[in-house]
Amino acid sequence: MPSPFTWGVVLIFLALFIQGVMATNLTLERLLRGGVNLAHFIGRAFPPDLADLDVLAWSMYETLNIAIVGVTIGVILSVPFALLAARNTSPAPWVRSITRLMIATMRTIPDLIWALIFVVAVGLGPIAGVLAIVMDTIGFAARFFSERIEEVHPGPSEALSATGAGRLSVIGGAILPETLASMTATSLYSVEKALRSAVTLGLVGAGGIGVELAAAMRL
Repeated sequence: MPSPFTWGVVLIFLALFIQGVMATNLTLERLLRGGVNLAHFIGRAFPPDLADLDVLAWSMYETLNIAIVGVTIGVILSVPFALLAARNTSPAPWVRSITRLMIATMRTIPDLIWALIFVVAVGLGPIAGVLAIVMDTIGFAARFFSERIEEVHPGPSEALSATGAGRLSVIGGAILPETLASMTATSLYSVEKALRSAVTLGLVGAGGIGVELAAAMRL
């Protein structure tokens, strides 16, 4: 039997859901009309116009480069951030707290906002997109890296420390090898995430296929 607290949470969620449906004017009529409009849009999209195929192909190539370069730099920078944020590798509690706050800040700010910031800083183009993905990747990957580092079994680290190994030797010889598989999986997911982000970043002038999408939407 669910507790009164559970029923209270369910009722609050239902109330918020109903309020959200009313606030967004989500009705069956609008959904049906949207389906008809979508069908018309898909019908007009065929056959596709290939007149600008070379421009679109280059923009897609640029989008791929933005994602790959941004993720690579972001993942590399995520490792020291994670080591400073993890409880078992951070040199001091205050360092850990500050680093975790920085990671949380980078993760909280949407990638489109990062793109706007860097468009103002470095101008329009793919560099702004790369820098935005770097910040977004650090906020995402560093968190998971630090959590995985904290889950490492202390036995190998303690054994190395007992032999007189220093902090860096323990990290390189015991901690990072054990976390490598998890970090690789997180990095691959970061690539997938960055590819999606790189498309939308172009809508604010950060290069890639998004620039062409923004131009088409204005026509």
